[in-house]
Amino acid sequence: MTHHHAEIAQLAKVLGAVSSWLDKAEAHAKAKNFDANTLLSARLAPDMFPLVRQIQSACDGVKFYAARLAGQQAPKHPDTEQTIEALRTRIKVVLDYVAGFSPEAYANGDSVVVPMQFMAGKGMLGSDYAREMVLPNTYFHLTTAYNILRHNGVELGKYDFLASLTLRDI
Repeated sequence: MTHHHAEIAQLAKVLGAVSSWLDKAEAHAKAKNFDANTLLSARLAPDMFPLVRQIQSACDGVKFYAARLAGQQAPKHPDTEQTIEALRTRIKVVLDYVAGFSPEAYANGDSVVVPMQFMAGKGMLGSDYAREMVLPNTYFHLTTAYNILRHNGVELGKYDFLASLTLRDI
């Protein structure tokens, strides 16, 4: 397994956990008698993206990492999700997409030059793109989504973020 494949698998694991966070958000909303979809517009600060955009951005981070380092074109998502169910679908589509890449797809990932669309004429080597852009940025959006839910009373803990641990007998 290449390090890129392992990193994508880890990001995908946490992205997959977002669906269980959303389950807890719905249970919280039901217990408090409000529409859980109102949480999608919640944000931590006025100048930060709302929950829906945090989750969309995390999805994009995972799919673009996989696609760009494998030399593929990522599927387009129009960012039109307005319900928790639609976000669950987006997460599943992204997870299914990245699961389709074999470790060999990233064999040249370190040397691929990834164009920076927001910086005309500039790009990053795949290894730098992963380490300096994708990993911190995607974890930023995942952590912010988690914190928005926590801030709004959803009972989440560290193990909800970690998702699962691969334990072995010692």
